[in-house]
Amino acid sequence: MTVRIACLGVAAGVVSALIGGWDTAMETLCIAMLLDYASGLIVAGVFHKSPKSREGGLESKAALKGLLRKSLVVAAVIAFHQLDRLTGKSYFRDGAAWAFFSVEVISILENVGLIYPLPKFVTKAIDWLHNKSNALADAVPDADLDKGGDTK
Repeated sequence: MTVRIACLGVAAGVVSALIGGWDTAMETLCIAMLLDYASGLIVAGVFHKSPKSREGGLESKAALKGLLRKSLVVAAVIAFHQLDRLTGKSYFRDGAAWAFFSVEVISILENVGLIYPLPKFVTKAIDWLHNKSNALADAVPDADLDKGGDTK
């Protein structure tokens, strides 16, 4: 048991060093990620209203995808921390934490909205953000890099 605790402590220390330490930005992001994952499990497991499965219930594949997405967020934070170290600045990682935090909060609100009616201004704000995101995605030209073509 003591060896397991020691290994867990070492692993936590390594992760903490990789992400640039445990501060308010990382604590807030991790709490939001946990709340988002938990709210997704509640929507699927209790209310059977998940849009990620055919019947709306829990699905191990969807749950695994959620965990993998969260791990990619951590990987991005690690990369931005390395950029901070490389440039001697200290705002790339925190900016990434803020950006990912905002995505997590929107996802939590969407999960709540699946089981409880949200105020109209909240649903309008979420729709507006989705529309802005789609407009930005449409504005980025597709590149045909495999065939050596240009992007015109």
